[in-house]
Amino acid sequence: MSDLIKNNKVWFYSNTVREHFLKPINLAFNEKQITELNANGIGEVGSPACGDVMKLWLKINPKTEIIEKCLWQTFGCASAIASTSMLSVMVTENKGMKIEDALKIKAKDILKRLGGLPTIKIHCSVLGDQALRTAINDYFKKTNQENRIVKV
Repeated sequence: MSDLIKNNKVWFYSNTVREHFLKPINLAFNEKQITELNANGIGEVGSPACGDVMKLWLKINPKTEIIEKCLWQTFGCASAIASTSMLSVMVTENKGMKIEDALKIKAKDILKRLGGLPTIKIHCSVLGDQALRTAINDYFKKTNQENRIVKV
């Protein structure tokens, strides 16, 4: 991990976290981009009152159940933004991830891919896997598969 010194305090972030914060991947920049995705799974978690809110839009192929695209917006700190960016990469790399595999993603998996986060920021990656499950549950509801809904 590299460190950033500001006001005599050291903050530890990996280069991967910095990269995803400064150049986020799959970020939804505008309403047109979101509309064109034609998402069939949408999930939002967090609370503006406490600070971090994550929203994911998924395009899932109903025949293969592969997440083909993922857009997101996050209101929060650098760790929250980097966590959501990395999560979006994880579910779409290698031509997409099957829903069943995506449901297995845990906060520790996002943390590992980011190269870690400061202990006080780990809750940011927890929101990511919750947002993903919420979006997949939305897909299940929209496709009349309520029996597959998982606990968030």
